[in-house]
Amino acid sequence: MDFRFSEEQEELREMARAFLSEQCGPEALRAAMQTTRGYDPKVWEKIASELGWPSIHVPEEFGGLGLGHVDLVVLLEATGEALLCAPFFSTVALAANTILEVGTDAQKREWLPTLAAGDQTATLAFAEENGRWDASGIETTATQDGDDFLLSGTKAWVVDGHTSDLVLVVARTPRSTVEDGLSVFAVPSGTAGMTRERLPTMDLTRRLARIGLSDVRVGREALVGEFKGAWPGLRRSLDLAAIALAAEQVGGAQRCLDLAVTYAGEREQFGRPIGSFQAIKHKCADMFVAVETARSALYYAACIADDGSDDLAINASLAKAWCSEAYFRCAADAIQIHGGVGFTWEYDPHLHFKRARASESWLGTPDNHRERIARLAIGLEE
Repeated sequence: MDFRFSEEQEELREMARAFLSEQCGPEALRAAMQTTRGYDPKVWEKIASELGWPSIHVPEEFGGLGLGHVDLVVLLEATGEALLCAPFFSTVALAANTILEVGTDAQKREWLPTLAAGDQTATLAFAEENGRWDASGIETTATQDGDDFLLSGTKAWVVDGHTSDLVLVVARTPRSTVEDGLSVFAVPSGTAGMTRERLPTMDLTRRLARIGLSDVRVGREALVGEFKGAWPGLRRSLDLAAIALAAEQVGGAQRCLDLAVTYAGEREQFGRPIGSFQAIKHKCADMFVAVETARSALYYAACIADDGSDDLAINASLAKAWCSEAYFRCAADAIQIHGGVGFTWEYDPHLHFKRARASESWLGTPDNHRERIARLAIGLEE
């Protein structure tokens, strides 16, 4: 396994940072946060049509660039650093991965080219009000009615759920339990019986929605993959999403470290920069260690994803648990180093603090993932 970045990956990183610095700086970020949509459609159009980011890891046969998960992680680290407001994560890391892991070849040919081109946005509606991110949390039902299915239930914390053109709904057949009976259905926006409500969130850089399903009728063509057999593919897609989220967290943690070091070199007390004080040096050093260890866990998990190893599950959970805590620790320490201004609107640390706290819980908390690691290690989960 080669842990060195290729020349192309380094160029991708620099290109992404340059674009995000120019198009998604502090003023643009705050402007996007104030909109109902939650992002600037013009920026999304540039990301999709000019840069081709949504196509990065979609296979060439389905209209993508055919790159790997390491390449996607390089890109997501940059978007996490900039707190990108766009339907990139929902469309690429959630929806496209789910279609790739669960869908048939015919469905991949139908849906992936439009997602890769950015012509359509999509998201995954998995979690519900119970807050669980495993199969036991799915209570939404899919009842067969002739050749159709009736979907009923409520989905919560759906990223970009209020604006996505396509929602991939995870539901179970009545009286099925845990992994048994889970299916995925592609439901277009505007389908009768589906309601979408934007949720108030602490993190304004990422929009979440509640989706209500009241006997939503969909045809068999909406079924993604095999009826009642979606869980193995779903489990893998959730692991890939956890790695993708960990990439954003590493990028955010790096940004917090950079902000803290810069401020510590500029802010003076007692006639010298506060960065010269030992307590501040120790805090910055601890942040550096947190960032680098999190980055190591992240890229090892991404390499495992590209290699197709059976160790994906345990490494995805390790990356999500550690990167979540590293990001939150760095965000909190960045505020401490900034002092009172760290939580004012004009400075960025509070934005990262809110994103860190929100993403720590999303896709499973660190405790959830550590418990899963233990279950995998002793053979209670495959």
